[in-house]
Amino acid sequence: MKNSILSFLMILMTMQGFGQNNYPATKKISHTDEYFGTKIEDPYRWLEDDRSVETKDWVKRQNEFTANYLAKIPFREALKNQLREKWNYEKISAPFEEGESTYLYKNNGLQAQSVLYRKDKNGNEEVFLDPNKFSKDGTTSLSGVSFNKKGNLVAYSISEGGSDWNKIIVLDVATKKQIEDTLVDVKFSGMAWQGDEGIYYSSYDKPDGSELSAKTDAHKVYFHKLGTKQLEDQLIIGGNEFKRRYIGAFLSDDERFLFITAANTTNGNELYVKDLKANTDFVAIQTGYDFNVNVVDTRGDIIYIATDKNAPNMQLQKIDFKNPTVWMDVIPTTKNVLSVSTGGGYIFAKYMKDALSYVQQFDYDGKLIRVVELPGNGTVAGFSGKEKQKDLYYTFTNYITPGTIFKYNVESGKSEVYQKPNVKFNSDDYISEQVFYTSKDGAKIPMMISYKKGIKLDGKNPTILYSYGGFNISLQPAFSVVNAVWMENGGIYAVPNIRGGGEYGKEWHDAGTKLQKKNVFEDFIAAGEYLKSKGYTSTEFMAISGRSNGGLLVGATMTMQPDFAKVAFPGVGVLDMLRYNKFTAGAGWAYDYGTAEDNKEMFDYLKSYSPVHNVKKGVCYPSTMVITSDHDDRVVPAHSFKFGAELQEKQGALKNCKNPIVIRIEVNAGHGAGRSTEQVIGENADLLGFALYEMGRRKL
Repeated sequence: MKNSILSFLMILMTMQGFGQNNYPATKKISHTDEYFGTKIEDPYRWLEDDRSVETKDWVKRQNEFTANYLAKIPFREALKNQLREKWNYEKISAPFEEGESTYLYKNNGLQAQSVLYRKDKNGNEEVFLDPNKFSKDGTTSLSGVSFNKKGNLVAYSISEGGSDWNKIIVLDVATKKQIEDTLVDVKFSGMAWQGDEGIYYSSYDKPDGSELSAKTDAHKVYFHKLGTKQLEDQLIIGGNEFKRRYIGAFLSDDERFLFITAANTTNGNELYVKDLKANTDFVAIQTGYDFNVNVVDTRGDIIYIATDKNAPNMQLQKIDFKNPTVWMDVIPTTKNVLSVSTGGGYIFAKYMKDALSYVQQFDYDGKLIRVVELPGNGTVAGFSGKEKQKDLYYTFTNYITPGTIFKYNVESGKSEVYQKPNVKFNSDDYISEQVFYTSKDGAKIPMMISYKKGIKLDGKNPTILYSYGGFNISLQPAFSVVNAVWMENGGIYAVPNIRGGGEYGKEWHDAGTKLQKKNVFEDFIAAGEYLKSKGYTSTEFMAISGRSNGGLLVGATMTMQPDFAKVAFPGVGVLDMLRYNKFTAGAGWAYDYGTAEDNKEMFDYLKSYSPVHNVKKGVCYPSTMVITSDHDDRVVPAHSFKFGAELQEKQGALKNCKNPIVIRIEVNAGHGAGRSTEQVIGENADLLGFALYEMGRRKL
């Protein structure tokens, strides 16, 4: 079906930028792929080789060009200072109990990484794990922590330079001493303890070629017995005999059941369970990938699961291990999307209503205990803990309310403030309102619009329109220092809950997938048009922004409608829709996107919006900052490299187009998680500064 014509004949180096910007030279090669009789030129294929000297040189030259352009922004350092000043407050996580101690994360303000602290019964506090000491530059992060049931052993995973490839280290909790060799080459993995014998973890065989870009698609679950070498670890499931792209292992709280969840895409999974005490074979609770099923808890033989099987907005059901084909309702599905947690001997049903949270408390028979009274309209997270805990914790936030931790008593239903952050931001000076607008096909879409009180709706307000629209991910309101600084400088921040997300369940998600993916872009465009029609902003004062799948959203929007916005920020984006499935775990995204190899209809559809393949000559695109990282092994930077090269080549020769195309490539960073505080501040100062500068601002 697909033939590659690989002549790899190097042609002359082309100097791009005969207009306003003399862009760094990017060579073109002769490379053609064929899909269903259609030939596709791929002149920047060589940029996919992240190990080559030529690619590294290109990255260096692009970063130098970008740095020189950003240096022209007169208020760039002022924005950094504003961000640092507002960022510099103590951040504390909700506490959690393990063994005889209580743990919580703290960041004193500008620390590169948050620190894990331990408190004893008397309230004495000490540093337990300090990721800031993992590396000199703060780019090695703590990516996961798992205590055994007794709380005397802990396994923690680290990510170096933002990579999805992790290492696992096991400590004696009392002494904080490492007790054996570090486990390496771990990826997309939890850490599940079996007593104090060892842990279950997941990984792939190291791929041939670059570990940052080569495809990985045969996940494996291993059991590591403490005191043995990693080479001796037992393969539990996975590999060629049980080939799945994603496999995870976890145990019930009583350590009786070992669960295996398996999937080939990011939506829909299989579930298997094994009784470790009876040493049974694995029993299938669900096979195939038509539905999602997640274990919530167990009680004796009863397994509680949250699933969208026959319930597009999720429901809670229970299964008897001895008769796993019969599923019984505990909390039925409703018109609002459900997620479930447990703690204090109760079940907490957390619902989204138009992307805003509300919570109900149930017993294990599904009897409603109470509706939990929340502090306001926004987003809550938490309500989980050990069964005997009577005080649980949750966090409340929205776009103008910094995250506040509340302590909740499960018997009385009363909440009290546990920790309120001391942020230099007065929420009373701002408005965050929800509106509904109509998309191209008539769909009603909610959008949150946040801004400082007193602005004039004269179409001249700098506005960031941000969204995601994919993978069943919901965008719920949350406070951000970056957005606070943007609003303090007169900006508006708008977030539409477009299709492809999970705000209204499976149907909402599916309406933005495969051959309906363009609904996502149309919803986004309609959001911008609504903002313009109501006077919030106008084309000359609007920036569009998104990351990962949201980077695709921005890339597709700006190539579909180049005059839609003044500024564009495609961040770590999926931008080559014909080849995304060739790298790392990209093939697992096919539920949302389909692939160019599926059939001619799918290929034609992907090609029609793939940002890399829809940059046209003679078109003036928005002022664009393509954002990526050199260690991104989730969405490989080649997507951004090729898109940026196409834009620079085809826009650079336009004499009447003053909009720059810059490519910002973070060094020693990955897809986003684990970046140091200074890296985050630096990127966002550049983003906000670039947006304001391109909109005509010359001072703050």
